[in-house]
Amino acid sequence: MSKPKWSFHNIQLKNKMLIMYFFAVFIPIVLTNVIFYIVTIENVKKQQMQDSKLALQQINREFKTIIDEAVGISSSLYTNLNLNLFLEKDYTSDIEYIEKHNSFLRNFNQSRPINPSINSIRFFTDNPTIIYSGGVYSIGSLEHELKHFKDILKNSNGSQILIDTPSNQNFETFSIIRNLDYFYNDKQKFVKVEINPAAIEDIFTNVTFKGEVYLLNEKGEIEYTTNPSIKQLEKPIDFNQIEKENKLVTISSSLNNGSYLSDWSVVGTIYEETMLKTVNKSKLFIILLALINFLAPTIIIVIISRSFLTRLQRVLRNVKRMKNQDFELIHDQEYQDEIGQLTSEFNRMTKKIKDLINDVLLVNIQKKDLEIKRNRAQLSALQSQINPHFLFNALETIRMRSLMKDEIETAKIIHNMAKIFRNSLTWGKDFVPIRDEINLITSFLEIQKYRFGDKLDYEIMVGKDAEECMIPNMALLPFIENASIHGIEPLKECGKITVSISLHAGTITCVMKDNGPGISEEKRKKIVSSLENEEDIRENVGIKNVYYRLKLYYHDQFYFNIDSQLDYGTTITIQLPSQLDSSITSNSDKNLYFIK
Repeated sequence: MSKPKWSFHNIQLKNKMLIMYFFAVFIPIVLTNVIFYIVTIENVKKQQMQDSKLALQQINREFKTIIDEAVGISSSLYTNLNLNLFLEKDYTSDIEYIEKHNSFLRNFNQSRPINPSINSIRFFTDNPTIIYSGGVYSIGSLEHELKHFKDILKNSNGSQILIDTPSNQNFETFSIIRNLDYFYNDKQKFVKVEINPAAIEDIFTNVTFKGEVYLLNEKGEIEYTTNPSIKQLEKPIDFNQIEKENKLVTISSSLNNGSYLSDWSVVGTIYEETMLKTVNKSKLFIILLALINFLAPTIIIVIISRSFLTRLQRVLRNVKRMKNQDFELIHDQEYQDEIGQLTSEFNRMTKKIKDLINDVLLVNIQKKDLEIKRNRAQLSALQSQINPHFLFNALETIRMRSLMKDEIETAKIIHNMAKIFRNSLTWGKDFVPIRDEINLITSFLEIQKYRFGDKLDYEIMVGKDAEECMIPNMALLPFIENASIHGIEPLKECGKITVSISLHAGTITCVMKDNGPGISEEKRKKIVSSLENEEDIRENVGIKNVYYRLKLYYHDQFYFNIDSQLDYGTTITIQLPSQLDSSITSNSDKNLYFIK
């Protein structure tokens, strides 16, 4: 039966849980929080816009009120007969004017109701019989203050009202100027009602509006503003010429207060960032809320998924091991859910299979044991046919004859050769004490020293606590032989082989070093990689035989390293456990470590 190209059932459970998490938790929470944040921003912007419009309308109303008050005062003076007579009369002497000024104008100022929004009331006339002081000034001083005053005089009539603005002066104040020609036109008479700058500032610096406020005339020029950079400009500037940023919101409110404020408007500018300041303060709370929304379901899903995914994976790993004849039980608490029941049933099945295999293996082992005993008997019979004792007797006779002739050195070499030959014939011991292995190495080195003379020197250092430790028979001698042949023999002089064996923390460390020509890094890597190929032992036979025996006895519980540098020699390091662990198995999945 062919498998479908794609099926949801082919996806691993872990990936299914991730898919469920993303589509059921992550994406909904992200969308919800993003939508909530966007809606909140829009609502706050609308509310801030509404509040800003109300604040701007309040500024509009208060400014119109203060202008209307000033216009009302100017209107009352415009229709005041006594004031017109006072300014029109030709005085015969200064005393007469002073008496009239004291009797009328001073009483007028004292009886005038106090209005905090009005800074001052000044009169201007071209009457030459008047002394220009005490609130009365010449027309020339008004001309000096207003550059376009002559144009105003040409078109002046009783209904015309001029608003003198800060752009015409060097100080920030508003004034209402009116021609007093209601009764008489013999002399030019004007009244100037100056509005208190503090009152104007209080109106435009409305604390509820969080941006900059601009008062625009009918030409769109800025007459007053709270923007400090524009306040310092002496010439009027068009509002549209101001450089504005992209995130600047503009709100406008028209004054539309009769002829004297026709087409004037109050405009406010405010940054979106300022409008959303409240939302930005709440951003941390929104993020914390989102994190809580993430963490709570995430933790629950992780706990639930681990509850069955971990145990399911453990069951799956043990099932896969069964194909390698590894019938290990799952050591876990027996739970009552479906996975717990599956684990219990797996253990029961594994135990039965293991018992059946053990029964079959026991019979096979007994058969193999009989075959091995039979082969050993045949081998012993074959070896007994070739009795090596005559070789030992012959070597001993030669040694004795050499001693009789005072050839001590020759006798010593023959004695060492006899020991090596005897050890090769008594190969039946798998493990020997380090002391015996060292004796064998010493005999070999003495023979080599006899061959090479002063070219070879050696040093053997063995810790007393390591002498009785057991190691595989002839586990070190092949490396000493390689050091002698490949390391010392090519040298002309000063060759040295050093053997160091120590015991520490249950580990036997054997270091064999020579000062020969060494080998290249490429060749060293080739030797190390060749150890993995157990079938090909044509090269480096001695090293491979020792390595495979160590692997057979210790599996992954030993350390083997070859370190060599050209012209500096070669160092072999072997680390073995002092006690052979009975739990070591032949698991082929475990790794061996080769460290440069």
